[in-house]
Amino acid sequence: MSWTRRRSSVMFYENSAWKKHKSCGTSSLLPMTPKNSQQWLQVVGHAGSFHVGDYGTLLKRYCEGEQQCYLKLMKDTLRPFVPTYHGVVQRDEQDYNMMDNLLTHFNTPAIMDCKMGSRTYQEEELLMAQERPQPRKDMYEKMVAVDSEAPTDQERAQQAVLKTRYMQWRETLSSTTTLGFRIEGFRKANEECHTNFKRTKSRDQVTEALDNFVESNTHIMWGYLRRLKQLRQVLETSDFFRTHEVVGSSLLFVHDWKGRTGIWMIDFGKTAALPAPLTLDHRTPWVEGNREDGYLWGLDNLIDILANMLPLT
Repeated sequence: MSWTRRRSSVMFYENSAWKKHKSCGTSSLLPMTPKNSQQWLQVVGHAGSFHVGDYGTLLKRYCEGEQQCYLKLMKDTLRPFVPTYHGVVQRDEQDYNMMDNLLTHFNTPAIMDCKMGSRTYQEEELLMAQERPQPRKDMYEKMVAVDSEAPTDQERAQQAVLKTRYMQWRETLSSTTTLGFRIEGFRKANEECHTNFKRTKSRDQVTEALDNFVESNTHIMWGYLRRLKQLRQVLETSDFFRTHEVVGSSLLFVHDWKGRTGIWMIDFGKTAALPAPLTLDHRTPWVEGNREDGYLWGLDNLIDILANMLPLT
């Protein structure tokens, strides 16, 4: 097999199943193991939206909004804190955003997904649901599956809830509203997987979950704490960050038995550019209309929790 290189594209084998049809720059990519990709998908979910690309890449089902975010982030000071983006590829007539697989350089990694911010729905979603109120039986079923006492008498009689009610109720269950982030799930190096964090809400509960993830390893905790502080410093000066509502985005935590650690921002499908000249500080409490997302408030709390888990030096 021989290499072929196209102008402004990544390198592919000539008979690769992937076809490059849009681009964001040139990069050389390294091989990855299929096992690593399965670990990623098991934690972040939505397995049908992801595929493993060639030479250390991950393919995520195409979303124009996410593509636009990555194109901007490749030129922003946040670039070291997001997966390197390689453009759009096509497979079986389906478009995918191609980016680095962040697990490539880790050896049997442990992985955690933390959803950042004080809400995980866009203001536009809330507005649309308010303009077109329609009781949803599927959301009622999801609600009672978590808490049979949650529906009101009227909702119970209808066996349905409004989407706005469901979205806001869902956020109150976890640490999203109390701490500005929540643990979505994690997978340890021994393949032990934990995803039941819908009711993890207090600082003590979050601390216990984080300690379980790092297995009380202070070296790993220090590595994560340093990276989070670096990220916060860059976020506070990033042009991209102050001009975007960052909703539904996660931080991906990765470490391995050699003590290597990494944290990256991922998932920008709901991130939206703000109309000029509006900017956000990402710490002001959200009220409908101000578009604040609480991202930095959540990051402050996450840093504080990790710092308090470490011994005093």
